[in-house]
Amino acid sequence: MRFLSTRRKHPAAKPLTLLLALFMMGAVYALVSPAQPSAADPNTNPQVAQGKGLYDVTCSSCHGLNGEGSSQAPSLIGVGAAAVDFQMGTRRMPMAKPMAQAPRDSAPEYSEEEIAAIGAYVATLGAGPGVPSEDKYSPAGLTDEEIARGGELFRTNCSACHNIEGRGGALPEGAYAPSLHGVSSKHIYEALRTGPQQMPLFSEGALPDEDVKQIIGYLSKVEQQPQYGGLMLGAIGPVAEGFWGWLLGIGGLVLVAMWLAKKGARAR
Repeated sequence: MRFLSTRRKHPAAKPLTLLLALFMMGAVYALVSPAQPSAADPNTNPQVAQGKGLYDVTCSSCHGLNGEGSSQAPSLIGVGAAAVDFQMGTRRMPMAKPMAQAPRDSAPEYSEEEIAAIGAYVATLGAGPGVPSEDKYSPAGLTDEEIARGGELFRTNCSACHNIEGRGGALPEGAYAPSLHGVSSKHIYEALRTGPQQMPLFSEGALPDEDVKQIIGYLSKVEQQPQYGGLMLGAIGPVAEGFWGWLLGIGGLVLVAMWLAKKGARAR
C-alpha cells in the first residue's frame, strides 16, 4: 500500500490505471458474454465454399462482398437460405436490370444444386429461415373443410393484394402483387416466411404451418377449377361483380325509361 501511495502522483499513474481498468472490463466481458454461433468455414464445408464462389461472381456486386447490402440491394445478413431459394428459384434473382419489382421467370438461371450452395453460404452470414421440408407446405391429404378454411385465411390475409383467386393485382409506386397461379407450394411457403419485396413477412407465430398448408391447398384447388368461359371480371370477388351488375342493370333500366318517356312525349 505504501508503495502505491508514494507513486500515485507519478505522471504515468493515471494512464496505467485507465489501461488496467479497460483490461479488467474486457476480461469480465469475455467471461460473462454468451458464446456466439460460429459461421461455417468455407474452407471446411465444400457446399459453402461453392456457394461463396458463386455469390462472389453473381451477387456481391449489388449485395456487397459480405452480404452487407448497398444502395442497389438490401443486406442478406439474416435472410436465411429460404430467401435465396425463393428469389433464385423463381428467377427473380439475379435481376437483369433495376426496376420497381423483380418479375418471376419460369426458367431459373442456376441449377438447384447451385442455388442450394448459395443459400448455404448466405445462411452463414446470419440466422434466418431455412429451406422448408415438404411436410411443411404440401397440401396432400387436406380435407374439404380444411381447404375451405384455407380460403377464409387467404381472403382475410392475402386477397387485398393478390385478388380473391390469387390472380395478382396492382400496388402503389409501380409495384404489384404477382399472380400465384403456377407457383410451387414450396415457393408460396417461402414467400410467406421471408416477406420478399412488397410482401409482409408472416412468422410461424402469426400464421402457423398448418394454416399455411391450408392456404396452399385452397390456391391449388382454385387453380384446378375449370374455366367455363364468359366474363370473369378479373375474379375480384362478389363486391366488384355486384357493382358491375348494379351499374349495367340499373343503368340499362334508366336508359330504357328515359327512351320510353321521350317516345311518349313525341307521341303526344
